[in-house]
Amino acid sequence: MTPETEDLVRSATRWAAVPFVPEVTLLTAAEPFVLWDRTALDAPPFWAFPWAGGQGLARFVLDHPETVAGRTVLDVASGSGLVAIAAAKAGARTVLAGDIDDNALAAIALNAAANAATAVQPRRMDLAAGDPADVSDGGPDVVLAADVFYQRDLAAMALRFLRAARRGGAEVLAADPGRAFVPRASLTALATYQVPVLAVLEDAPVKEVTVYRLN
Repeated sequence: MTPETEDLVRSATRWAAVPFVPEVTLLTAAEPFVLWDRTALDAPPFWAFPWAGGQGLARFVLDHPETVAGRTVLDVASGSGLVAIAAAKAGARTVLAGDIDDNALAAIALNAAANAATAVQPRRMDLAAGDPADVSDGGPDVVLAADVFYQRDLAAMALRFLRAARRGGAEVLAADPGRAFVPRASLTALATYQVPVLAVLEDAPVKEVTVYRLN
């Protein structure tokens, strides 16, 4: 985290409890498009909001701590760090929170510190080039992925990465609010939630989120 990224994250957000996961408080932006202009990046500021899939997966992990307790966890495309923080609160031994956006890494560090999630370690990671076996010594025990199936190319790239993690022995859990490119044939549904979302981000006030295990 640099002074510049920390300043951007702090100046563009305020602390707010996550609607479906009130145990976690995140730095949250009020208006995505103004912030997007400030970042001058191709991708939206995914780190500035609690997205539907992330809320559902964080809820699942907190309600089923045995999923991660005492285990090494990798949260891919971590964004705000919500799912990583939930894993830490559920007792994970270490949680690598991977993201390609330096602003996200700053947000993860700030959010983790505010939630006393000392097990969370932000890590720059590119799904296109990453190998889950290289992320931590011996590879993670559990890989978590939320909201990664919203665009065709990203969904295919994410699925390749997650399948590699599964072949390496990791348990892989993913969550999504029914977007177009969810690879349902490769997944087994574990739970479904009705998740309240920020109206500025979605087309409805509540989204149905399914948590899956990768077969």
